Amino acid sequence: MSNYHIKNFPEYFHEYRKSVRNPELFWEEIAEEHFLWRKKWDNVLSWDFSKPEVKWFEGAKLNITENCIDRHLFTKGDKTAILFEPNDPNEAPTHISYRELHGRVNQMANVLKAKGIKKGDRVCIYLPMIPELAISLLACARIGAIHSVVFAGFSANALATRINDSDCKMVLTSDGSYRGAKTIDLKGIVDEALESCSTVESVLVVKRIQTEINMKEGRDFWLEPLLTAASTDCEPEIMDAEDPLFILYTSGSTGKPKGMVHSTAGYMVYTAYTFKNVFQYRDTDVYWCTADIGWITGHSYIVYGPLANGATTVMFEGVPSYPNFGRFWEIVEKHKINQFYTAPTAIRALAKEGVQHVEQYDLSSIKVLGTVGEPINEEAWHWYDDNIGKKKAPIVDTWWQTETGGILITPIPFCTPTKPTYATLPFLGIQPALMDETGQEIQGNQAEGRLCIKFPWPSMARTIWGNHQRYKDTYFSAYENKYFTGDGALRDEVGYYRITGRVDDVIIVSGHNMGTAPIEDAINEHPAVAESAIVGFPHEVKGNALYGYVTLKESGESRNHDNLRKEINQMITEQIGPIAKLDKIQFTVGLPKTRSGKIMRRILRKIASKDTSNLGDTSTLLNPEVVQDIMDNVL
Repeated sequence: MSNYHIKNFPEYFHEYRKSVRNPELFWEEIAEEHFLWRKKWDNVLSWDFSKPEVKWFEGAKLNITENCIDRHLFTKGDKTAILFEPNDPNEAPTHISYRELHGRVNQMANVLKAKGIKKGDRVCIYLPMIPELAISLLACARIGAIHSVVFAGFSANALATRINDSDCKMVLTSDGSYRGAKTIDLKGIVDEALESCSTVESVLVVKRIQTEINMKEGRDFWLEPLLTAASTDCEPEIMDAEDPLFILYTSGSTGKPKGMVHSTAGYMVYTAYTFKNVFQYRDTDVYWCTADIGWITGHSYIVYGPLANGATTVMFEGVPSYPNFGRFWEIVEKHKINQFYTAPTAIRALAKEGVQHVEQYDLSSIKVLGTVGEPINEEAWHWYDDNIGKKKAPIVDTWWQTETGGILITPIPFCTPTKPTYATLPFLGIQPALMDETGQEIQGNQAEGRLCIKFPWPSMARTIWGNHQRYKDTYFSAYENKYFTGDGALRDEVGYYRITGRVDDVIIVSGHNMGTAPIEDAINEHPAVAESAIVGFPHEVKGNALYGYVTLKESGESRNHDNLRKEINQMITEQIGPIAKLDKIQFTVGLPKTRSGKIMRRILRKIASKDTSNLGDTSTLLNPEVVQDIMDNVL
C-alpha cells in the first residue's frame, strides 16, 4: 500500500501534510488496508482534551494477537518471530517461528483461563527477558486480560505497590534470572511483595535458573506441566477498539507510580506503522531492540510493533558487559542484525571501554541505528555513527514516552537528513507545539519552549489506572486543549526539534532559563569525561546556581581535578556562554540511575542543596551505592 511505507523525503512531506490536514482519513486508510478487524469502526475519532477523553476506531472489534500472529501463519508460518539470545553466550539461541508462537501463546492463554483469569482481569508479569515474557503478554491479550509488566529488577516494595494499585489477580514469575555473572532471586522478591498483596490468587513460576525456591501450597504452580497439559487451540476474545490492552507504570517525580492505560486498536495501528517506517523494516530483516519488555520500548518495539509487521524480533536476556564489552557486537555479527535500537546510556558505557571491543566483529549487516530513552549527546552520537554504523547507517534519535505509546518525533532513515542531538521532525500525524511561559504557542522556527502535542494520535494513553483526575491534572491542565509532555524543546531554523530535557531540569539562573541537556552535551565533549549531570542549587545572589556531577573516563582519573574543572567551564563558556558555567563540579564514581538507564536528578538536586534528610524512594535505582559516595564527597 502506498502510504504504509514512506520511502523518501518528498513522500514524508506529502504524507505528513495529509496526516495533519485530515487525520481521520489518514489513519483510517492505514487501519483499513493493513489490519484484521472482526468488525469495522463506526467512527474514526472523537476527542475532547478538556475531559480528557480520546477514542479511536470507535465500535471496531478485533484481537491484537490475530494481527500479531494468526494472520502471518499462511505466508510466514515458518519464519522466526522471536529470536531468543540467552545471557550465557555458550547457551544456544532459540528461534521461535510464527507457527510455534501461535501454539505457545494459545497454551499459555488456556493455562490462564484454567486458573480463573478472564477478560478485564489484571495479570502482573515479573519475568526476565526470556521467551515466556513475550508469550505471557500475548496470552493475556488473547483472552482479553490486562497485562501489567513490572521490570524484573524492581524491589519487592515497588512490585507490591504496582500489584496493589491495579488489583492484580495473578503473578507470572520465574525461579530466578541471570544478569551477567550473577543470578537474582525473583521468586523470593515476589514472595516478599505478596506479604502485602491481598488480591493475588495464584502465582505461575517458570523454571529458568534451576534453583531451590519456596512454593506456597495452593497459590504457587510450576508453569511447565500446566503448559504441557494445555491445548494449542484458543479462540481469541473479541475486544472493543477502546478496551484496555495493558497497564504500564511510570515513575512520577512525586507521589506513587502512575499506571498508564493503553487501549487496543489505536495502540496496535500506531506501533505497527511507526515500527515499519522508523526502522525501514523489510521482510528478510533481523531487528534487535536491546530494551527490556518491562519498559514501554519493549512493549511497543520488541513485541507488538514488530510482530504486527511479521518481523523477526530479537530478545536478549543478558547485559552489554558480559562476558565482556563486545557482547552486543558479537550478537550483531552472529545474527546479522539489520536494525539496532538501544539507549544513549549503553552507547556511552560502551564508548568508554574503547573501540577494541567493536573492531573484532563484522557489523556490516547493520542498516539502521536507533537511540531511545533520553537525548543523545553529540560525542556519543558521533561514536555510534563512526564505530557502529561506519557512517553508512542513519541514526534515528527517537523521542517518545510511556504515555505516548509510540515514537512521536524521529528521523525516518534514508528519508530525513539527520543532525546530531536532534530528534528532527514529527512523525506522521503528530502536531507538536512549543509553548511560552504565558501559555501562548510560539510560532515560527528558531524557538524554544515547552513541548506540547495539540492533536490526539492513536497510541496515546487513555487514562491513569483508577485515577482519571490525576491524568487530567498531569498532562492536560498546564495548557488548554493540549497534551503537555513535561519536556522542553527547541526548534531550529529548518523546523527540527531538539529535546532539552524535562522542564523540571530547566534551571533559572539569574533570570535565564538553562536547559541541562545542552550543558551536559558540552561537558561530555571533554575527552576526559564519560558522563555528567547538571542540577540547580540555591544561591544567594543568582537564585539558583549550577552544580555538575561528572564521571571521568579512566584516562581522566589521574588528571589534576582543579585543571579539569577550569577546562570544563571553558568548554561550557565557548559552546553556550559564561552564564552557563558551573559554580561547583564534583567528580563522582558514577551517577544514580534507574534500571532503564535514566539519571535520577531528583536525588542529585537534594544532595547539591544539602537536603539529604529524605531522598525519597531509592529502591528502583540500579546502583544505590553511588548515592552514599556522592553524599560523602559533596562540595
